[in-house]
Amino acid sequence: MSTRIGIFGAGAIGSVVGGLLTKAGHGVTLIDQWPAHVEAMKQNGLRLSGTCGEHVVPVRVLHLYEAQGIQEPFDAVFLAVKGYDTDWATLFAIRFLAEPHGVIVDFQNGINDRRVAKLAGRERTLGCVILIGAGLYEPGHAMRTDGGTVGFKIGELDERETSRARNLVEIMNDVAPSQLTTNLFGERWSKLAINCMANPIAGLSGLGSGEVRTDPTARRIAIQVAGEVIKVGRAAGYEVEPIFGIPAQRFVDASEGRGLAELEADMGEGARRLSGGRPSLLQDVMRGRRTEINELNGLVVAEGKRLGVPTPFNEAVVREVQRHGVGTLKPDPKNLDPLAALLAR
Repeated sequence: MSTRIGIFGAGAIGSVVGGLLTKAGHGVTLIDQWPAHVEAMKQNGLRLSGTCGEHVVPVRVLHLYEAQGIQEPFDAVFLAVKGYDTDWATLFAIRFLAEPHGVIVDFQNGINDRRVAKLAGRERTLGCVILIGAGLYEPGHAMRTDGGTVGFKIGELDERETSRARNLVEIMNDVAPSQLTTNLFGERWSKLAINCMANPIAGLSGLGSGEVRTDPTARRIAIQVAGEVIKVGRAAGYEVEPIFGIPAQRFVDASEGRGLAELEADMGEGARRLSGGRPSLLQDVMRGRRTEINELNGLVVAEGKRLGVPTPFNEAVVREVQRHGVGTLKPDPKNLDPLAALLAR
């Protein structure tokens, strides 16, 4: 795989990755739908800050409509759009892939790999589980907010070790330490558990990434959510990888009342490595955007029903987020009260 890369979706993660890959000398083109963000990068470069350091990186960036002028195809397109945009974005990206070996890298929250593969072909699809955190609060300025030791887990949908997956690991090492995985979907369900805990609880309450792990009520709700996610993932046939570096079984046990205090202590300790980041769903709520609740907790609920696994906490989370229309949710800790009430049952 060469280093000609297109990043479709220059949100927080796409911008951090695109900026650092560009800084490392890779040929990167960012494509995004937010006009003010694109114009800020065109005029002033992309400003990066946070745990990746302070940088201003001149980047090649295009408005969505400008992509029609792309002349040289990409060896890889990172699909970094919201989960609800997966289908049309995949079809859009296919036309810019090099023949015959160009690949689309599923660079999203949720579990969309098979949706991408259905449209692009399995032979043109790679998975990448994102373990870094990032924020984008003003046009042209993205920040990395985590201090994790592993940034990305990259793998094939059929879990084989391949040269293209290893090559992508080497490329992504220029952003953050990366690993090849032969358990892509076990990693996906682990990250899904993190997203299902942090994103809606933060979006409802306004708590940041670290606070979701340290606020007693939010943390206990999160543990119940995670326990359900793990049970559904296992019922679907996957061995869920550790969550925050903690064995998945400990979340199941804690959700059933075993080892709860010890897990809470470890979650609180891990939160110290975070630097004030906000989960992406909270960022969407703050900007009045549609959330990915259906692609996160909603997916868990749907799979739970299909597999016969009860998911009362995830159902309640979806209900509380969806109770508000797009752009009308006002984050407030009181929004967690209906979820907290379930803890006493």
